[in-house]
Amino acid sequence: MQKTIRIRTRAREGLYDITSQVEHLVTESGINTGMVNVYVRGATAAIMIQENWDESVQSDVVTLLRKLIPQGVWQHDAQDGNGDSHLKAGLVGPQETIPLMDGKMALSTWQNIFLCEFDGPRDQREIVVTISRA
Repeated sequence: MQKTIRIRTRAREGLYDITSQVEHLVTESGINTGMVNVYVRGATAAIMIQENWDESVQSDVVTLLRKLIPQGVWQHDAQDGNGDSHLKAGLVGPQETIPLMDGKMALSTWQNIFLCEFDGPRDQREIVVTISRA
């Protein structure tokens, strides 16, 4: 099964929890044992599994990446001013794969799935969710 989630982002950089949308698709699939792959289309966004209990963790991720990869100092900035966005997305990566056990994602209590926006705001980010049997 394969479906696309569409998300609107509100800021240049931020993490958006998409766990409930992915959970809905897992339930809809009826697959008990297998894998779910979550993949964002676009060269300036990423997918990350991270804690959702405390929003400070999400802020810390953005702050760390801003410090490691500052805006405005990259060769690509001469084209469209988002060289840092490409580097951040490449570092984090476009996808995560989560095992399915007993019809549920095998995330721990504190793990959630996030779309990482590094070049927003965007009217639409597309996240392709592919669910397959083991």
